[in-house]
Amino acid sequence: MSFVVMTDTSSNLPTPLVRQRDLKEIAFNYYINGQSYNCLDTTTFNGDEFYASIRGGVGVTTSQITPQHYMDFYEPFLKEGKDIIFVSMSSGISGSCNSAHIGAREILEDYPGRRIEIVDTRGASLGEGLIALLAADLRDEGINTELAAARLRIASERMFNVFTVDDLMHLKRGGRLSNLSAMLGTVLQIKPILKGNEEGKIVAFAKVRGRKQSIKTLAQMYDKLVVEPEKQTIGIAQAGCREDAEMLISLLKQNRPPKEILTVEYEPVTGSHVGPGALALFFLSQEGVRSYNGESMPNILQQVVTRASDTASEALNKFKRG
Repeated sequence: MSFVVMTDTSSNLPTPLVRQRDLKEIAFNYYINGQSYNCLDTTTFNGDEFYASIRGGVGVTTSQITPQHYMDFYEPFLKEGKDIIFVSMSSGISGSCNSAHIGAREILEDYPGRRIEIVDTRGASLGEGLIALLAADLRDEGINTELAAARLRIASERMFNVFTVDDLMHLKRGGRLSNLSAMLGTVLQIKPILKGNEEGKIVAFAKVRGRKQSIKTLAQMYDKLVVEPEKQTIGIAQAGCREDAEMLISLLKQNRPPKEILTVEYEPVTGSHVGPGALALFFLSQEGVRSYNGESMPNILQQVVTRASDTASEALNKFKRG
């Protein structure tokens, strides 16, 4: 094993899969009536009950993990002489990624021979989780820490995070939506289409009329933007709307069926921000996809990780071309 793969629970991966792939998860906490909870074991999470309670008016809050929390998480593996790749939730919607960086810098002062690479996926839910699974693949292939992290950053740039919600209130309340003014107004059953942009922030960039049309729009965007679907595991996350997820799966299989579809219920931390009825789709596209505005794809060059060695840079260029 060339490095340890870590992530946080907002990666939304099923616990049996986390254990199977030997991923290490740090728990994000959420609070109901002042009591703290986490979702380190998805098999015990009752999504129907959780999202029904939010619909009924129960307030759920979240908090940022401190750098010390990350340091405590890293240290046992550093003591074993292992490097770490931490696959993080988007820095555009949470300060936890910054805490992970601060914790890494501080703890490495005591372990100068070790390496911690923080990969900001600029995503959440399976937009983060699929990158964590890719990290496990690269680890199992014996790829070194630096090159693996560089490949993961490229994949994160190409990971399209697109979703629709029933109500923008939840994103508004948590400050997670960057251009709310563009999408105010919910009359006539107008449904927003949102995405993660280049900075990993959530922006609304389209609106359609009706729930079914919003689901069809997600599928149409997949058909237009996905690359080599036959080689991909794509992700779907739903928050208390399984029937809608099944409709989306059916649509995705019609024209460009993927190799596999991983479907999950939104875990409670991320789910509390997107709200009941959120339905999200995650897949790899081409470079520049995060700048997609619903019309044409921009021609944006991929940033090369400046810290990569000459050998790693050459391998990166080959990876990008292939």
